[in-house]
Amino acid sequence: MTMQFSESLKKNRDFQNVYRNGISYANRFLVMYVLENHLGRNRIGISVSRKVGNSVIRHRITRLIRESYRLNEGLFLSGLDVVVIARVNAKGISYHQMEKALLHLSGLHKIRRSV
Repeated sequence: MTMQFSESLKKNRDFQNVYRNGISYANRFLVMYVLENHLGRNRIGISVSRKVGNSVIRHRITRLIRESYRLNEGLFLSGLDVVVIARVNAKGISYHQMEKALLHLSGLHKIRRSV
């Protein structure tokens, strides 16, 4: 199986498009919006608002989300725009909790490959 690398969603209009047209599920730590992009690869956007904490805390959460996605990327279906939003509860959680939260949401969205 070849590794398909995901890109980042960077443009505000891309985020807005996913918010408007995508489907969202949430758990205690994260909210995930998913929309098909028909590009054959995934694009992931991460949003952590100031409400969550100062920049050190926000960057840590961003890194946790990005890393848990990167390490589990092979489990995700391709051709999706995924926006992950951290909730205030995500402050101070461990990598394993973050990974579990991310995989939980991918299961709800049914965007995980059947192994």
